[in-house]
Amino acid sequence: MPFPASTPTPSPVPPPPPGQTSRLFWRWWRKQSPSQQDRYATLGPLVSVLLFLVAIIAAFWYLRNEEIEREQESVKRDTEVVQQQIRMRLVENQEQLLRMAREIAMKPASTEAFTRQAGDFVRARPEVTSVTWVQADARVRAYRSALSLSMDPDAPSEDTSADARLDWREQFPGGEPMQAFQQTRERGSAVYSRPYINAQGARTIQLHMPLVDRQGFAGTLVTEYALESLMRYLVPREIASRHAMSLVEVSGVVLTSTVGGVNERSAKPTFVHDVVVTPVGNGLILRGMGFRTSSNLIGNTLFWMVVALSGFTLWTLMGTLRHMRRRSQIQKTLVQETNFRRAMENSMLTGMRTIDLEGRITYVNPAFCAMSGFSEEELIGCVPPYPYWPKDRLEEFNRMFQQELLGRSPMGGIEVVMQRRDGSQFDARMYVSPLIDAQGDQTGWMTSVTNITEAKRVRDQLTAAHERFTTVLEGLDAAVSVVSVQRGELLFANRSYRLWFGANPDAHVQLTGGQVMPDEVIDGDESVDDFGGLPAHSLTNAGSDTREVFMEGVQKWFDVRARYVQWTDGNLAQMLIATDVTVRRQSEEAAARQAEKSQFTSRLITMGEMASTVAHELNQPLAAISNYCSGMISRVQAGSIDNEQLVGALEKTSRQAQRAGQIIHRIRQFVKRSEPQRQVCRVRDITDAVLELAVFEMKRRRVTLNSAVANRLPQLMADPILIEQVLLNLLKNAAEAIDSAQMPQSRRLIDLRVQLRRTEEQGQVVEFSVTDGGPGMKEEMLARLFEAFHSTKAEGLGIGLSLCRSIIESHHGRIKAENIYNGPSVTGCRFTFTLPVDNGAVADFADSGLPPSNDLLADNP
Repeated sequence: MPFPASTPTPSPVPPPPPGQTSRLFWRWWRKQSPSQQDRYATLGPLVSVLLFLVAIIAAFWYLRNEEIEREQESVKRDTEVVQQQIRMRLVENQEQLLRMAREIAMKPASTEAFTRQAGDFVRARPEVTSVTWVQADARVRAYRSALSLSMDPDAPSEDTSADARLDWREQFPGGEPMQAFQQTRERGSAVYSRPYINAQGARTIQLHMPLVDRQGFAGTLVTEYALESLMRYLVPREIASRHAMSLVEVSGVVLTSTVGGVNERSAKPTFVHDVVVTPVGNGLILRGMGFRTSSNLIGNTLFWMVVALSGFTLWTLMGTLRHMRRRSQIQKTLVQETNFRRAMENSMLTGMRTIDLEGRITYVNPAFCAMSGFSEEELIGCVPPYPYWPKDRLEEFNRMFQQELLGRSPMGGIEVVMQRRDGSQFDARMYVSPLIDAQGDQTGWMTSVTNITEAKRVRDQLTAAHERFTTVLEGLDAAVSVVSVQRGELLFANRSYRLWFGANPDAHVQLTGGQVMPDEVIDGDESVDDFGGLPAHSLTNAGSDTREVFMEGVQKWFDVRARYVQWTDGNLAQMLIATDVTVRRQSEEAAARQAEKSQFTSRLITMGEMASTVAHELNQPLAAISNYCSGMISRVQAGSIDNEQLVGALEKTSRQAQRAGQIIHRIRQFVKRSEPQRQVCRVRDITDAVLELAVFEMKRRRVTLNSAVANRLPQLMADPILIEQVLLNLLKNAAEAIDSAQMPQSRRLIDLRVQLRRTEEQGQVVEFSVTDGGPGMKEEMLARLFEAFHSTKAEGLGIGLSLCRSIIESHHGRIKAENIYNGPSVTGCRFTFTLPVDNGAVADFADSGLPPSNDLLADNP
């Protein structure tokens, strides 16, 4: 049965393909007017032509580069071939001359025999100009040249009485041949001379083959090569026709070339490849040269190509305009069929059914028949109630049918229960859309039906699992949220998140510190959409990042843990779990404030215990000042003092006043309450400040304090007041332990030692050790010595050593206590604490000028 007629809808647009970029494009395209769409459509051919032009230019550029590379490789290959030709010819000549030299050296040879052999050698080798027999005294015994062979091949030996007396030292005084002759005599092996110009004005080189007999060096067999002939006869013609070959010295001087002359070609070669001429060496280089012969063909080709492509573009645009006019005419005739197909696309393309305005079925597709079990003939023309309606739900289906005729069917479809021919039932979803004819009038309704029995079962299971999962997340005290990396959309938020932040994804961004996009995507050049749908295992398996964040809006601290997960749609998302840690942070801040108060209280207690001693020490300079002033007044009234004595007495009075002021300043600095402040400080300054305060306690308890501070200690990054508090507390405790035990004078000693050490755990550290001669401590007390409110003294508060440990550990140091044994008996106790040294700290050179130890019981002046 044919499809029913339908009317068009304006401006049909195909459905947007999947993908965020495609959806955005189609959304923007639908917003444009038809004229703007046509205008944009005309840009398509122009863009295509431009892309084609770019491709052609790239192809020409690639081919040109490939041509250059081939030419470079050809020059290199031809140069190496010529090098092998010359090398093989020279090695072959060298072997022949070696045999000739052995025959001359091992058995007496006449000049006629030498001339005959040399003539055969020169005749067969056009690059050789002469062969000369030179004796050990540098006199020429015989020689044979190519020139004499060309004039008279059968001429006798050229060894005449005059020639035999020819001395090379006179012919080549200090020249290249003579240097080669001397090197052959010294080395006893074949030597090639450096290039030189012979008597005929030709550039040549010589090969000196040594003649060695039983008495030793007997002379040389000298073979002279003409460089021009060497290139002429040993460079293949096909290579010479392709590339220029030259023999060049290391200094760059061209000796000979295959192009007819070293200066004939003024053009600079494009490709050059140099190889050393072996076995000659001595700075002789074979240079292969290639010259670019191409003209401006590429530029002309590209120009005409651009002209042609421009004309083609104009022609294409004109054709596009004509096509748009034809398209608007044809579109009117195709609207009916297009709109009908559009109605089918808007529905579920499973079971299709159309009815007219009266409710009569006018069309069903084979899928609908297979789904219901009824044939097309049984369904066409039927009116309600339809045969696939369940008998027990006729009223419900009749009500839905009336809503359908009135056009009130939900756009999301209706879930119904349909009955097959055999009486079985199945769940289905129905979608209804109107049928419009060409005049714009509605002629009926189209319904698509999908069997959702299995999908509904799976959906119910997923819904139940989702409810269980949501119940667990909603019951958490922590805020849980999931944000899409691509869109920044809040995908999920539990009850705690909504209670604190609402449905605002900005709170998620603030909790993560603005880091929603992973670093792998931020650092790349790809768009975020390129990662949509890709597996996120490399990110989701990377673990979680933990940080603590304070949110101003709710005035709470949160422990934030974030990681990347793969969301249900396959895209990348960031999950965040924020736990309220406000109570813990407040407890930590209160503990810190309490620790600061404890430190200040400890310093006050320490100075309170030392108050009487400090007052006694202040009485000494004050009494001295009073005595000096009384004495000066008496002597001034009596007139028995001069100016010099008066100045001396005043200086002593001033020193005593300064001494009292220093004592008061040091006490005020020690007990001053301030925030912990780390700074670069010198070890010597810390120990000096502590010793100035501790000397009063030591004198009061009759304890001798010895200090030994190492030289060249590095500077520390620490709070000097807190370190002074720890060190003073340890010294005071040691003095109290000795005094309380009423130790004899021989054991009333305290040693303070500061030195540089290296440990496996901390590396380089500064170690402070306080050793006393007291009674020591029990082992069970040592285990609990640094616990808070645990004291070894009856009147102690038990916070001094606990504060010391907190201060040292806050500086990343270590503190410990141990007894000192002499055999089975305890002879004292040692407290040791270490402070790590910054790798970039410099040595405190000021320490090097101070003595390593001093006795603090000496009376002050």
